[in-house]
Amino acid sequence: MTTQRTRPTMVIVAFSPLARDARVLKQIRHFADHYAVTTVGYGPVPDPRVEHLELPASSQNELDGRLITLRAYRLAHRAVPAVRATRALLRGRRFDVGIADDVETIPVVFGVVDRTSVLADLHEYSPRLHEENAAWNRRIAPYYAWLTRRFAARSGVVTTVGQGLADEYLRSEGVRCQVVTNAAPYAELAPAPVGGNIRLVHSGACLRNRQLMEMIDAVAASSTPVSLDLYLTPNDPQYLQELRDRAASLSNVRVNDAVPYESLVATLNGFDVGIALIPPVTFSYRWSLPNKLFDYVQARLAVAIGPSPEMARIVEDHRLGPIADGFATGDLTNLLDALTPEAVTRFKAASHAAARELSAGTQIAVWERLVRSLPGSRR
Repeated sequence: MTTQRTRPTMVIVAFSPLARDARVLKQIRHFADHYAVTTVGYGPVPDPRVEHLELPASSQNELDGRLITLRAYRLAHRAVPAVRATRALLRGRRFDVGIADDVETIPVVFGVVDRTSVLADLHEYSPRLHEENAAWNRRIAPYYAWLTRRFAARSGVVTTVGQGLADEYLRSEGVRCQVVTNAAPYAELAPAPVGGNIRLVHSGACLRNRQLMEMIDAVAASSTPVSLDLYLTPNDPQYLQELRDRAASLSNVRVNDAVPYESLVATLNGFDVGIALIPPVTFSYRWSLPNKLFDYVQARLAVAIGPSPEMARIVEDHRLGPIADGFATGDLTNLLDALTPEAVTRFKAASHAAARELSAGTQIAVWERLVRSLPGSRR
């Protein structure tokens, strides 16, 4: 490990609760071994080895619609409460290198790090993030395109979560990205035995466009003995209550609170099949390669997905589980009806065999190489 005296300084900025943000946590935990890291984000300190500057909960990442209407994008960005709070926390500071998580943070990191020493990590394809919403597409999408072209394109290096997004960033915005998937850290686990009742699980955000109610309906309609547990973060409290009410009418469905990321894989290990059906309602959803896919592999589960290209490539290559014909309730019901304990046992064994190859170590090595190439790392 590099000594404290000689370590270069690094700032990592994300407008998220860092202790619950799996991708950002991987950055923090890796680079804290080699850099004097300062983090900026919501919530408590994400790692005891770093200096943490906590954003006030009242300083949210919200745009002023009046400035967006005027297309005063630079002013609109500066007026965002999270941006103002971050600049205040970092006033007078300079760092050798920086990681800007998502496009909104890049201008702030440019203020404290030479832009050639910034790694911009784009978790989504921002210019089409909510393209299913016509008003958002008309008013907000151009703002994100401006941020991407003006700042991401000028960063030292840029990474994103999958090849589909990387291809679109290059085609539409002229931004060349390296791919670092959302792979989870390797877990020393073994597959749990499969009983007569196949235990399904889904973990993630409680969002209407994830079609979680349809997932419950598919389980209710299946002829296979299955149960479903959902572990959901309360992104949409009203929708979460609707899901709880629906689950209460069924004996084989439970809606649970989300568990801390540190214990998620161990919790999932008690199940048989992880479900990751993400309907392609946006460009990012179509090309989704989410945390949960890799969490399921580390938990040694079979993986059941819809026909999402990035996920399907991995599931097919490693024979991890079945792929539904589509994303509708009936498609998932048909998939479940065809499941047998014997098939699930084979899929779980395949996850076990692929766990090391599909773990975070190989992906973090890409960040390590890219950050080491930045001028600030060589000072």
